[in-house]
Amino acid sequence: MSMDLSGRDVRRATALPGLAVDGYLPHALHGGDAHWLEKNCYVDLWIELLHAQGLDPHALWPAAVALDFEGDQWTFLKPPHGELRALYGIDVQELTVWRPLSGHAIEHLGAGRPLSIEADAFWLPDTAGTDYHQNHTKTTIVLNEVDLDARRIAYFHNAGYFEARDDDVTQLLAGGPLPLYAEFIRTDRRVARSTEELQMLALQHLVDHLAFLPATNPVRRFAARLADDLPLLREYGLGYYHQWAFGTVRQLGAAFELAARGLAWQGAPAGSPLHDAARAFDRVARDSKTLILKLARAVASPRPADLSPLLDGMAQAWDEGMAALDAA
Repeated sequence: MSMDLSGRDVRRATALPGLAVDGYLPHALHGGDAHWLEKNCYVDLWIELLHAQGLDPHALWPAAVALDFEGDQWTFLKPPHGELRALYGIDVQELTVWRPLSGHAIEHLGAGRPLSIEADAFWLPDTAGTDYHQNHTKTTIVLNEVDLDARRIAYFHNAGYFEARDDDVTQLLAGGPLPLYAEFIRTDRRVARSTEELQMLALQHLVDHLAFLPATNPVRRFAARLADDLPLLREYGLGYYHQWAFGTVRQLGAAFELAARGLAWQGAPAGSPLHDAARAFDRVARDSKTLILKLARAVASPRPADLSPLLDGMAQAWDEGMAALDAA
């Protein structure tokens, strides 16, 4: 049933009009010069969703500095909803999925509220070559447009804006035995702040995140755990390694790239603490990319792999970056 609560049989709705899949240009944070083109599915959504509304997502960076190693993963970075409201006037609330998702989509998109929903990448055409019609993997997308008669949706995912059609749409909107997790995104109080205002608010948010930094250097703790885990990674092979690397090295590198880009965006002059922190965190991001490639080779080969110099350098860069922020 696609009726909205007024009883109208509505078959098509768009939250943010004027967007076209063809020719969509991603934000610079997803540019070709990035160490990590994609951060994680949730951060990527917010980068592009803000960008599509003419808002600057650079100001999301402060939460990244508090990233921690949690034992079998690094923190999965998500922009705090309170900061989205303070920075952009955007409010995020959980959607109570009590009817078919198509009905919720018509209701909320028609009211100008995009929907963030869990999705199976098996049905997402933008993952062609990896998961599309090959692997069932959980991800998150933001629905912006739904046309039930045409069986078409337009959605944000990872570093872009895409469309799905026909059976893929049927499956994406079908749900499962249990309701999927979804959020509606209120944009009716959206605020377009100046760069200076966003920079000031970002530094205020940084103070809060600095109060919750890891008690000890998380890169060193990760290095110690990696030494223990490497034999198991070799035993289980590259398929297992890629899943492990997504939850560990990729989250570390992508988050600190966001922090580095955000710090550079703050416009601090060379030699200032914020500038020094940006350089240190960029090294963490860059060396994480090197690490993920070296680890893949180490997992595929029985030969000894000495990753200590690389990990020591990353740990030192983390220390230097945090010391610079403390001095700012």
